[in-house]
Amino acid sequence: MANISNHTKAVYHLNLLPEHIAKTVFLVGDQGRVSEISKRFDSIEYKISNREFTTHTGRLGNERVSVLSTGIGTDNIDIVLNELDALVNPVESNEKSSLTLIRLGTSGTIQKDIAIDSLVVSSHGLGIDNLMHFYKNNSFDIDFQNAVDKHLNWPSQLSKPYIYASDPILLDSFKELKQGITVTAPGFYAPQARMIRQPFAISDLHHQLQSFEHKGIQITNFEMETSALYGLGKIMGHKCLTICTILANRATNRTSKDYKSSIDNMIKIVLDTMY
Repeated sequence: MANISNHTKAVYHLNLLPEHIAKTVFLVGDQGRVSEISKRFDSIEYKISNREFTTHTGRLGNERVSVLSTGIGTDNIDIVLNELDALVNPVESNEKSSLTLIRLGTSGTIQKDIAIDSLVVSSHGLGIDNLMHFYKNNSFDIDFQNAVDKHLNWPSQLSKPYIYASDPILLDSFKELKQGITVTAPGFYAPQARMIRQPFAISDLHHQLQSFEHKGIQITNFEMETSALYGLGKIMGHKCLTICTILANRATNRTSKDYKSSIDNMIKIVLDTMY
């Protein structure tokens, strides 16, 4: 058993004790976005920062809530989910607690008809990273997994893509918003078919992803965290959902002209819907 506590008994990277975290946690990549959410709280009990991980916990009306910055990538989600789970489910306890984890992110769409500055809710997280292959007991969404395996012409030297579904009750809470499959990449450049100087290996990646559809659900967007959030949430017993503001359309080469206002709108919509 790994020792993940520091000298204060807080979990090592997040620097949190159990009382510092609420049962509902909003996850953001950017540290600066934490205060953009917590400024809407009616009160704040804790503000704690360590490395790229900043946590604010307080109250919205009668509800106790937290917001936590994860940084970028599935490797950081691996840290955050394991340490949050350790806070609410200590190994010596026989009882299991479930967190509600809602990621508020930014993303680029690959579909022409999805508007810049709109919101996309991730019905599934399709991981082209390799994180969940390191864990036992990971039960992928088999029906969608088989469809993905059949559709993608995936290079044998890369880890096999995997797919997990979001929490269905959380997803249903945002049924008025666009929903689709979110691809989680292990990098911002070649893994998302972006090139500055170095070419990428899969020349038709966007076409393969754009043309996928199963049970009326398309692949809608790229980001870098959701597959790990959904996968770890599934095996740990937490309820997870990702909602992203679309800041770029990779199919039309358009980008947001006022991304801060778009992100603020996402925060308002999500908090109003939840509370």
